[in-house]
Amino acid sequence: MKTLRIGIASYGWMKARTMAISRGEHKPARGEPTVWFTSIESFAKVLSERNRELLALIAREKPDSLTALAALAGRSKSNLSRTLKTMSRYGLVELKQGQRGTLVPQVPYSQVRLDVSLIAPRQPTA
Repeated sequence: MKTLRIGIASYGWMKARTMAISRGEHKPARGEPTVWFTSIESFAKVLSERNRELLALIAREKPDSLTALAALAGRSKSNLSRTLKTMSRYGLVELKQGQRGTLVPQVPYSQVRLDVSLIAPRQPTA
């Protein structure tokens, strides 16, 4: 079972962390989240019940195009395209090139783990 670890942190903290990593001052610890959201609300919007159902549908049916997924999901292709692009930014979906330039959605993870700190996270250190 492959798990995506997600964290919640402010934009400023995430930027400082990214810069510290790029300067070689911080090495992410094993098991540390690899995807970050700025709030639990933004996380909840991306992983709403409807979107989790969509991810389960993709994993189960393995559609070979967005058109096929739209038919399976009963949703418009343009709506799905926007939703999947958002989810792909967070690593929840991969959009692979299919035959004749089609996009093939794939779900790379079977589980998501959300790490939420009740105390403001410390600045990244080396």
